Amino acid sequence: MTHNVLVTHADEPIGRRIVKTLFHDEGVGRILAVGSGPPPRAFDRFVSGSEPRLGYARLDLAKHRPVSDLFHSARFRAAEIDTLVHVPRHGVAMSPARPIVSGLPERTAETRLVLQYALEAATIEHLVVVGSAFVYRLPPGNANRLAEDSELNLDPNLPIDIRSWIDCDMIIHGEVHNDRLRVALLRVPTVVADGGYVYMNPVLGSGARPQLRSLGFDPICALVSDKDVARAIRCAVHSERSGIYNIAGAEAVPLSVLANWTGHHSVPVPGSVLSWLSVGAKWIGYDEAALQGSHLRYGFTLDTERASRELGFRPSVRIGLARAGDGRLQLETASV
Repeated sequence: MTHNVLVTHADEPIGRRIVKTLFHDEGVGRILAVGSGPPPRAFDRFVSGSEPRLGYARLDLAKHRPVSDLFHSARFRAAEIDTLVHVPRHGVAMSPARPIVSGLPERTAETRLVLQYALEAATIEHLVVVGSAFVYRLPPGNANRLAEDSELNLDPNLPIDIRSWIDCDMIIHGEVHNDRLRVALLRVPTVVADGGYVYMNPVLGSGARPQLRSLGFDPICALVSDKDVARAIRCAVHSERSGIYNIAGAEAVPLSVLANWTGHHSVPVPGSVLSWLSVGAKWIGYDEAALQGSHLRYGFTLDTERASRELGFRPSVRIGLARAGDGRLQLETASV
């Protein structure tokens, strides 16, 4: 069966990788890519020709009117979209005072609207959503092996960035058993791309310099490459299953090691100092998620057996250091 797919935030790094992977999949027909910015130059060769398989639309996914216009447009009807892949915003540096829409964090507002219109659109049969593994509650220690039924962190005092991931998770989780719409939620840990780029990590994704961590703690970080995230999405698009799935690579490293790999200078400081800094985080240019929370103290790895068994996904990319042409060590991903 050939699927016609809509991909959100396709102008951001993970979204671009997903579009490229789906474009080269023979089981995918038309692709409608949506982003908040201009179409990526990487898409130029995909949109050429008299009848390109890839189209691009620019709109604000957090606002009701533009999303409504898209889903009720002739362009959407002509594309005959049956699968929606929602990639929450991740690649744009966002300040601690990130936009709030109708009292909600931007990421939460987007997810609610995407789900609403996926449920209302008669042609859409499958919704695949990228979520975060940082939604889990982390007991003390580094031996946390988390499965999909592990407890979520419902602490009301969590930083807004992590709370928004949990809100999105719960919104999508509530539709997993929907009778009409197949829903797959993929929880991913720290995402690594070539060149030392890291996404969806509440600490390293903040852009803070220098990078602070809690003295006496060096939590284990589960990793996954952007290529494997795209492959997992492709598996979910072709699956007949609904459910929640952990997606991770084979590697897991301490936070200090990951920080050094990505060019951050990791500085351990007493927890009391981090707590004090978090109070005035927005005034000193730090994201509060990078200054407080259990993710700064306790690590985890993910049990991915369900994704392997039901989606047929297994990681195929190795993450590590390699020497560049000039002899410098840099973070790279490579096929196993």
